[in-house]
Parts: sequence; structure tokens; C-alpha cells
Amino acid sequence: MLVTLNEIMKIAEERKIAIGAFNAPNLESLRAVLAAAEELKLPVIVQVAQCHEIYTPLAMIGPVMVECAKKATVPVCVHLDHGETFEYLEEALKIGFTSIMYDGSVLPYEENVANTKKAVAMAAKFGANVEAELGSMGKRESGAGDGSGEADDTKIYTDPVQAKEFVKETGVDALACSFGTTHGIYLTKPRLDFTVVERVREETGGIPVVMHGGSGVSREDFHAAIRAGVRKINYFTYMDKAAGTAVAEWASRLKEGQPAFFVEASETAIAAMKENVMEAMKTFAILD
Repeated sequence: MLVTLNEIMKIAEERKIAIGAFNAPNLESLRAVLAAAEELKLPVIVQVAQCHEIYTPLAMIGPVMVECAKKATVPVCVHLDHGETFEYLEEALKIGFTSIMYDGSVLPYEENVANTKKAVAMAAKFGANVEAELGSMGKRESGAGDGSGEADDTKIYTDPVQAKEFVKETGVDALACSFGTTHGIYLTKPRLDFTVVERVREETGGIPVVMHGGSGVSREDFHAAIRAGVRKINYFTYMDKAAGTAVAEWASRLKEGQPAFFVEASETAIAAMKENVMEAMKTFAILD
């Protein structure tokens, strides 16, 4: 069933868990995520980022995401991740997305506030919710960069006091915070500061905190983040990597002269992503 971000965050708060938010820039990843959620009977967020437009246009994958969410047997929020322009935000809302993220984290604070307020007003016309970001995880959502995590000196940790003002001024429904995670592959163990999450929750009166750069974080650190107040965890890189690895292994087993069919590669990728997503979901729901 299709639900809003606020509705799914309410479930997370009541259960004291985090909801997995999985990027689905193509039909294979969307099928894998929804199959995993339905098998585990867990609510889920499916999302697509503006930077994924190069893979499958929003106009093409968006309506499919919304329709699949409506038919799902579990609560599903369809979310636009890292929306950078108002035109793109509006396109997602017109398609039927129930949640959008405006990412003004690289902008000066005042400009981020002003633009986020516009995004909130726009979403309200469609009955949708808004996530914003304060602070910076350094690399962008595509994961571009050296993948070293803590070595990324462009990170700016979220200021909890500033977060209070930001939430009050903008009226956002969820806040992505920078507390030591990084988009993409980790080559070193991230140093996470969970007190940032705790203080943001305290200062803002309990706003759902979103964790970006979730792939590659240990189960123990995920659980610590959830205890601190994280209620939405973005996850993509490692499920995507699992699919790539599985397809490469499948191709290596083909005998010389044996034809390689895309449909078989596709099903191999879906199965690998589903398994990876299920493990992540279990961790976020503290089932293991």
C-alpha cells in the first residue's frame, strides 16, 4: 500500500526501528526491494535520486514505482532522493511520489533554508512530506570520490542547535544529518558520532533523523544509530555491488560458446539484490 513518509516514520518511531530506504533506479532493483519487504512483512521506502536520471528517466521509472507501491502487501513510501531542482521535485510530486528530499546541503545556510521552505510549500499541495539535509557527507549521492569515508575532508557535521532553527523555519518532516557516514564504498572503518543524532533529536523535539551513506556500516553501528534516533536509513551501493558481483560470477560459469542471455543475468541480479536487501532490512528492524 502506498503511504507517506510521515506515516512510515510513525511506524518506525512506535517500533523504535529504522525503515530501509532503497534506491531503485531500474525495474530489477525495484522488484528486488519490494520482494524482500513483502517476504519479511516490513514497511519500506523505495526511492530514486536525481543523479540516477542517466540510468532510467524519472518519467519512466516513477509511475512504475508508484503503481507497484499501491499493489504491495506492505506499507511503501515512494520517495525522491537528493532532489536538486524545483522542476525535478515537482515532476516527482505530479507522478505521485509521497515524499521528496530537497538537498541544499552544499548551499549557504540561508539559501538552504529559503529553498527548503519552497520545497515544503510545494509538497504540501500534493499531500506529500519533505526530507532535507543539514551538514554534508562530502561526496554526492552517486558515491563519486575516493571512497575512504573518514578521509573525506569536505564533510561538515550537523550542528544540533542549528538543526533546531532549521526545522523550525522550514517545517520539514525528516532531517538527514551528517555524523560520520559517506556516500559510496568505505575503504576504512567510518568514525560515527552518535551524539550528533541524539542532540539533534533533543533540540528538534524528536524529528526523524535520516542516515545517508548506510552501505558498509557494521550491524553494531547501525543498531547504535537507531538507538540514538535514526529512523530512515538510505542504502544502495552494496545492494548494487551484490548484483554486479552475482552477474559477473554467473557469466564466468558460462561454457565456451554458450550464449549469455540478459534475462538470465537480470534474474541473477534480482536474486542477489533481494538477499542483500533482506539482510539490511533485518538489521534495520533489529531482527538479528
